[in-house]
Amino acid sequence: MAASRSRSDTHLPTAILFDLDDTLISAYGQPRAAWEKVVAEFAQDLAPLTPTEAVDALTDFALIFWTGTQAHQKKWRLRLKDARREIVREALIRTRRFSATGPDTDFVHAVADRFTDLREEEMTPFPGAMETIDQLKDRGIKLALITNGGADTQRAKVTRFGLEHRFDHIQIEGEHGFGKPEEEAYHHALQSLNTTPEETWMVGDNLEWEVSAPQKLGIYAIWHDAYGRGLPDGSNITPDRIITSIPELLTAPA
Repeated sequence: MAASRSRSDTHLPTAILFDLDDTLISAYGQPRAAWEKVVAEFAQDLAPLTPTEAVDALTDFALIFWTGTQAHQKKWRLRLKDARREIVREALIRTRRFSATGPDTDFVHAVADRFTDLREEEMTPFPGAMETIDQLKDRGIKLALITNGGADTQRAKVTRFGLEHRFDHIQIEGEHGFGKPEEEAYHHALQSLNTTPEETWMVGDNLEWEVSAPQKLGIYAIWHDAYGRGLPDGSNITPDRIITSIPELLTAPA
């Protein structure tokens, strides 16, 4: 039986849809710092590139790679390990410091896979995130986790961080066949929680997936600016609320 609401809970909705990566857990933010660590391990083999040149090449092409069409993004986020291998291969070829065929395939895979392993090793919940989820659940809020990505990759995170019992509904793109920003992703979550857009919040770090798309459906969208970067220059997306930590959800906005 759901807990009853106290007067201090009146600002909270009936249901909240949460993103996972870089919303509840620190996962893929600050990619340059991760590439710097990887490049340092392979610096000798990346010559004639300097470490800075290598990191610039990798981060610049990764940005290009992940700003492709929705179909392109969906294809590769379901094959994240292969995507990173493709990024390393193409980024190094574009430096024109290697032969026309690029660096050795085994070397490309070693660099890319080390980046993947490092990202997995460094994943951790944001301070207070899990405790906040538990408090929201105790207060009777219906909770859904909606995450894009491959079934194996994302399900492993759900298990690793003990999320199964915390959410009433867990929706992984690779398991369901659809993901954000497809409207079906939000409609399915709402239906699973037996709630309406008007009584639901969406919380996430992606301005398109967790703010713009749900807002079009009437969902109150909260942007989690976990790294304190602020809205990008020229952004035409306006979140209904901006937070820098998940525990802020427990208090009404000023």
